[in-house]
Amino acid sequence: MGAWLLGVLLVVGLSLTAGPAQAFAPAPSAATPTPETPEASDVLSGVAAFTLSPVGRGTVRPGEGLAASVTLQNGTDAATPALSVTLSLGTTALPDRTALSTWLDGQTTGVAVSPVGATTLPAVESGGEQTTGIVVAAEDPALTARAPGVYPLVASYEGPDGVVQSTSVMIVPNDGAPAVGIGVVVPITAGPIAEALLSAPELAVLTAPDGSLTRQLDAVEGTDAILAVDPAIVAAIRVLGTAAPAAATAWLERLDALANSRFALQFGDADVLTQLEAGASGPLAPTSFQYAMRPADFRPANGTPSAAPVATATPDATPIPTPTPTEPVDPTVPVYPTTAELVEVESARAGVFWPAGGTASPSAVAALGAITADDHASLTLLASTSTTNGAAGGTVAAHANAAGADALVYDAAVSSRLRAASLTDDSSLRGASLTAATAYLAFAVAQTGGSPVLVTVDRAEDRSTVALRTAIASALQAPGFSPLALGGLIGAAPIDVTVTDAAGDPARAAEASALFDDEAAIERFATILDDPTLLTGPERAEVLQLLGVAWLPDPVAWNTAVASHRASTAGTLDSVGILPPSDVNLFSADAPLPIWVRNDLPYPVTVVLYATPDDLRLTVQEETTVAAGAQSNTRVQVPVQTRVGSGDVTVDLQLRSRTLESIGAAQTVAVSVRAEWEGIGITVLAILVGGFLILGVVRTVLRVRSRRRSAADAPGKDAP
Repeated sequence: MGAWLLGVLLVVGLSLTAGPAQAFAPAPSAATPTPETPEASDVLSGVAAFTLSPVGRGTVRPGEGLAASVTLQNGTDAATPALSVTLSLGTTALPDRTALSTWLDGQTTGVAVSPVGATTLPAVESGGEQTTGIVVAAEDPALTARAPGVYPLVASYEGPDGVVQSTSVMIVPNDGAPAVGIGVVVPITAGPIAEALLSAPELAVLTAPDGSLTRQLDAVEGTDAILAVDPAIVAAIRVLGTAAPAAATAWLERLDALANSRFALQFGDADVLTQLEAGASGPLAPTSFQYAMRPADFRPANGTPSAAPVATATPDATPIPTPTPTEPVDPTVPVYPTTAELVEVESARAGVFWPAGGTASPSAVAALGAITADDHASLTLLASTSTTNGAAGGTVAAHANAAGADALVYDAAVSSRLRAASLTDDSSLRGASLTAATAYLAFAVAQTGGSPVLVTVDRAEDRSTVALRTAIASALQAPGFSPLALGGLIGAAPIDVTVTDAAGDPARAAEASALFDDEAAIERFATILDDPTLLTGPERAEVLQLLGVAWLPDPVAWNTAVASHRASTAGTLDSVGILPPSDVNLFSADAPLPIWVRNDLPYPVTVVLYATPDDLRLTVQEETTVAAGAQSNTRVQVPVQTRVGSGDVTVDLQLRSRTLESIGAAQTVAVSVRAEWEGIGITVLAILVGGFLILGVVRTVLRVRSRRRSAADAPGKDAP
């Protein structure tokens, strides 16, 4: 009993030194139920998942014991009975990584194993979970005198349909071998985003003490992880100026202060290979964020900046800074950062590209390799399975030359297990993935010939600090390895690799091409603005966000987001136009043609209205410049002149920008010309006026004569 207790204590000690938050297996007699969650009980998988998870990443040195946990997750609609579980260990080490992959895939035929421990799993209710532990003492003959190697380990129980197994391994490290350098790349991203930039409320949530971005920094701080930072995050904080949430500003300062080596991803972590497949000549970059910056958030704090120190000579030759007068700063004039300043990731190496795993093609790698940044060649991260050297699962050294393109090759097998571990909050399950990753690394120590190895903890959403940090530490602290920064990996001598052909995604490339076409249309349309970047800036940023790698796991959501964006773009292109005009009757030789121009944009625009009649009866001013206010309808008076003759004339109307780009749909107005009616009307009026004058004269004469007759006929009057 004393020896067994010593083994348990030894295993516990090993687990506590294995890395941050590394759990240990409970004693064999203790069953640890996991509280049932609504998700577990309401949504059943239909299967009972059985998982073997060695403690301490399965690493057992001479004189140490072996501990493991076994977990049953009952996804069926019926309870499982109590189960007798047997732990068995292989008698000989696995020969290579291929054999390791075969074993971890559950193919156990032909592998000799012997029982080394047993336990009982209690009954598990539908939707529930149970975990219990198995410990093999250090003095157990099955562990003594083991040579360094990776040994098959399997837990099994007798189920109603036969034996159920879960495979893993035990690793006996070769501590006497020279250490090999290892780099671990960890992305700092915000997940799939459809908008150009994160909003202030979104940033406040993400950078809160329990926010996703805060958890990511918590996980990498104090480690030697290489950070891959999405510049869209830092830009979203900086464009807010003094209005940025305090938590977001503090987060950015913390990121800048970290000692980790780093590189910048594409804006929005846009997939560079999709851009190339869609016809882009190279990776796209944001163009402007002026639309997102408010003047009040970028005004100087006071009117006079501090004086710049200038060294002056002193008798003892010690330079003393003296203030030099500077021009006062107008506090009412905002000072905006440039686009480059907004997206800059502090201390990042420029020109590093990380395509989505397994999607690289020889042509894409060559195109990326031809790019230079800061006077040095670009660097492309490739999955080992994207090379002929590692297509069969073999180890590939980190620094590589791919037909002239500089590349860093990361171990796909290790990286996939580390990512899985980072997404597993249950420590009793996480050990399975961590052990598999450590096993693959154990083979890599010997297969790289001393050259450094690169792994990643690839993109994922909402990882816990503990799970992500444990995955990082497991790689950096793997037996036989020592941490390397980005510069150390690049400084190693490159090996030659050949990039394999990768099947692209034609549907995704077609959607990306359509987004590029829409962006080109917005660029033409934006010439109606004094500052076109007010429209082109957000359009480019949104396109890049939609091409983010984070959208790849959910193509349905991505297609919905793309459709929504394209509908919004169509709405923008239709936001300025001519209101359908009413028919016009012209009864005079000179009269204006009333036209209304609609502007639904939040910015004033300048357009030119072109009017073209289809008949010579009407002469129309061909070009009329229109300054249309924001979100308003503007009345335009187009001068016209009628010529001899009457008839119906159609006038074609079209808005264009000052660079002659068509704006909005063309319209037509029907004009009924009655040019002679004006002359006829004047003649009739003249006749009427003349007639009235003659009639007036006649009436006056008759009235005078009538008065005279009346006077002559009156009594008492003598005849003349």
